[in-house]
Amino acid sequence: MKLKNLKIGQKLRFYVLAVTSIVFIASIGYISLKDRNRALNDAISLVDSYASNYAEEISNSFNSDLAVVRTLAHAFHVHTALPVDEWKPLFVKMYREVFERNPHFYALWDSWEYAYVDPDWELPHGRFLNYHFRKDGQVGYQELERSLDGDPPLYAAAKNAGREMVWEPYPDQLDVGATGTTLMTTFTVPMFINNRYIGLVGLDITLARLQRVISEIQPFDESYAFLVSHNGLYAAHPETQFLETSLADNLWQDEANHNIIQRIQRGETFGFSSSHEKDESFYYTFAPIFIGETQTPWSMGIAVPARVVEQEAAWQFFVSVIIGLIGLIIIGIVVTILSRHISQPINRVTTLMQRLSKGEVDKSMHLEMKTGDEFEQMADAFNISIIGLNEKTQFEQKIGNGDLEAEITLLSDNDVLGKSLIEMQNDLKKAKSEEAARQEENRIRRWSTEGYARFAEILRKNNDNLEALAFDIIQNMVKYLEANQGGLFIVNDEDQNDVFLELKACYAFDRRKFLEKKILPGEGLVGACYLESKTIYMTQIPQSYIRITSGLGDENPAALIIVPLIVNDEIYGVMELASFREFAPYQIEFIEKIGESVASTISSVKINLKTALLLEKSQQQGEEMKAQEEEMRQNMEELHATQEEMARKTLEMEGILNAIDAASYVIEYDLKGEIINISDSYLRLIKLPKEKVIGTHHAENIDFTASQQENYDRFWQDLQRGETRNQEVRVTIEGKELWLAETYTPIKDASGKVVRIYKIANNITDSKLETRKLQEENEMLRKDLAKSGNKKA
Repeated sequence: MKLKNLKIGQKLRFYVLAVTSIVFIASIGYISLKDRNRALNDAISLVDSYASNYAEEISNSFNSDLAVVRTLAHAFHVHTALPVDEWKPLFVKMYREVFERNPHFYALWDSWEYAYVDPDWELPHGRFLNYHFRKDGQVGYQELERSLDGDPPLYAAAKNAGREMVWEPYPDQLDVGATGTTLMTTFTVPMFINNRYIGLVGLDITLARLQRVISEIQPFDESYAFLVSHNGLYAAHPETQFLETSLADNLWQDEANHNIIQRIQRGETFGFSSSHEKDESFYYTFAPIFIGETQTPWSMGIAVPARVVEQEAAWQFFVSVIIGLIGLIIIGIVVTILSRHISQPINRVTTLMQRLSKGEVDKSMHLEMKTGDEFEQMADAFNISIIGLNEKTQFEQKIGNGDLEAEITLLSDNDVLGKSLIEMQNDLKKAKSEEAARQEENRIRRWSTEGYARFAEILRKNNDNLEALAFDIIQNMVKYLEANQGGLFIVNDEDQNDVFLELKACYAFDRRKFLEKKILPGEGLVGACYLESKTIYMTQIPQSYIRITSGLGDENPAALIIVPLIVNDEIYGVMELASFREFAPYQIEFIEKIGESVASTISSVKINLKTALLLEKSQQQGEEMKAQEEEMRQNMEELHATQEEMARKTLEMEGILNAIDAASYVIEYDLKGEIINISDSYLRLIKLPKEKVIGTHHAENIDFTASQQENYDRFWQDLQRGETRNQEVRVTIEGKELWLAETYTPIKDASGKVVRIYKIANNITDSKLETRKLQEENEMLRKDLAKSGNKKA
């Protein structure tokens, strides 16, 4: 039998039971699986909790033993105040009491560095031990020497660590008191005096007690526990063959996958599943064991077979499935009863719905049900629907007659048919409104097209006159936009160091305005528009920014738009428009597009004007170059003649100077009195090389009295003023006395300014000697005449 041929009650039972069964089975399955996973996670958490608890117990045991060692180490600090023979018996007695209270201690010892005890000890190693041990139930004591040839590795590690330590498990290797090879560990606490290491206190304990404890830990069937040291050695394990072996060797695949040793050394709590140790899957959990202030935590491990952990979860899953099947049977019985109760009212509704499907809508189609449940609500809803359909029929008739303002009351917010009729009404209204909008769009499109064509013609004209072009643009823009005032600013970049915006044209109220205005980049709104290269549109305009004036008065504009004239990312100017009416978006777009065309035209006009200017300038420069060439030719002829005359005079002057140099002694001074040149004849006279003379001062090595210094300064000032001075001087060279007649002549440049001093000296020694000889002869003659007169008398 096909499902579509079933009655409503049968379909209801089938579909409800089918869907309910699927949903119920899926839910029970999902919940059961979740419960199974939750139980599995709870079991794993319980295993982790067991490991943490046992780890804490072992940690407390270790910390209790380490506290004893720490206390003894602190107690040893009193030995500095007592002689050795006094504190040793005290500590021996103390050690015995400690041993009696802690029967699990294997050995208790303290180690003292000879370098501390013996001031004459020079080696960095060497120590003595006070060794207390347990043998045959008795406490023994010996004093031993160790490390005389060097510290063993374990002791060296404890010594260098400088902190509390727990040693890795090791078999008992001490001969004294040893009863065999027993797996042990040692706690050590260092002793320091003034930050100097002096020794340590150590406690040796066997791990046999922990081995027994570990063997008894079995939180689940077939599970076992084990103890792992910091470096991964088994310190306790139910299977003794693993003792002292590395966990990494036993679980080498898991070590590679999970970094077990590193995580133990970091003191982490972690777990994982693995089947590498045995033939079945085990869950391993590790909990850290922190020991005192050591930095080498151990770890407590528990391994549980995965099947044991999953047994509880499997049982819960089985119980959940049984409960689900029982519930499914109960639901089937209840659904059967309810389907019969539902099918009878539905048959009555079906009859009326068949009439409605044939297009019959009548007030007589009324359904009476007084069941007090959803069927009564369904009957009421059906009756309301019939009433609503009658109202909607009348509404459609009004709309069809053209009454777009007709009203209809919705049955509810979910009245789809009513909303559809209202949407139809709104669509008709919208179509009417859209037709008006299309007409407005066509008007704007025609307006824009005509404007583009109009300004294209304007830009085509006056492409050789920037002022006329600017005025045509702003005049037509103001008129076409029905604005009130406008201005066109063009970028003036003739001087790259002084770029500014120049007002080329201004138009307002059908009149041309002749204004001169210069705006710098960034100055005001126009300057800001230039810098930002973005349109500025304002409807809230400051009172002081702009006023539109006419014969009827002046008023602040309602809208102001400033558009940059940009083409190819280069700005050529700014257009500013003001109006009593706000600009529409399509007008703003029109202004911006026209601005691009204006910028392109301005660029072309500037290029044309610059080209014409360059051409004119080139022609002018060509004519000037011809005139300059003719003038240069004449100047070259005159220069050639002048050069010939100068060459002739130069030769004459060189002849005169050579003659002067040959006949006289010549020196040139700068205005400070330092020698800048000297003739060869002068150098031969003074018998000095030229490099020792150049740069020396005129008065060098001369000591003046105050009056002489004043006369000398006056002499040099006269020369600097351009006056020529003459003088006779007496010099002694290599014991020979010479007289020189010197003439100092200032040399001036073309402007008459004194630039250097020229001195010419002549040797007048012979004439001076002749004069002196004549004077001596005259004196002798005078004296002879005087004697002759005396004799006559």
